[in-house]
Amino acid sequence: TSILVASGGLSAIYMAGLQWRYIVFASAIGLLSIWPAWIFVLEDYQKRRVLTLFNPESDRLGAGWNIIQSKTAIGSGGWTGLGWTEGSQAQLDFLPEGHTDFIIAVLAEEFGFRGVATLFLLYAVILGRGLMITWGAQSTFARIVAGALVASFFFGLTVNLAMVSGLLPVVGVPLPMVSWGGTAMVSTMIGFGILMAISTETPLTRTRR
Repeated sequence: TSILVASGGLSAIYMAGLQWRYIVFASAIGLLSIWPAWIFVLEDYQKRRVLTLFNPESDRLGAGWNIIQSKTAIGSGGWTGLGWTEGSQAQLDFLPEGHTDFIIAVLAEEFGFRGVATLFLLYAVILGRGLMITWGAQSTFARIVAGALVASFFFGLTVNLAMVSGLLPVVGVPLPMVSWGGTAMVSTMIGFGILMAISTETPLTRTRR
């Protein structure tokens, strides 16, 4: 969640015109704070999540279980998938949270590379349309809001995919518009509604007297 909030905030700051050197400076401070945060802030279970990311086999029945089962589901799908409700990882409950955080692994197992590629294509269309709305906004405020919404959607998608594929720790970020969950779906739809409102905005005209 902190990653998504930070990404949306930084995107809004960038769209507002903040110079790159300030963003780089803030990013450098964030990187330098990783080690102190590891020592003084993170709890033991949070540290295990990070360490398991690099070696899931070290705790294959514990913290590494999710990543191992997710990779197994993705790999078993192949090109065409095993078929609707035919995936063993999801149907036999080997894959935890298959309806929420790891839904993309279920789709990869049952519909294969073609199914996942089709989903990615739909996401690309949504992101492309969002960028068009952002750059076509009629006011600076609308442009900042639209850019932050598109960035939040993109980073939410990226974090979920990286988590499921073992590139990021398991952090519980749902896949936008696919994962089961009322709050995530409602917030996404609200964001889309704001983008649609921005897309219908017309430039203000001044009447000369």
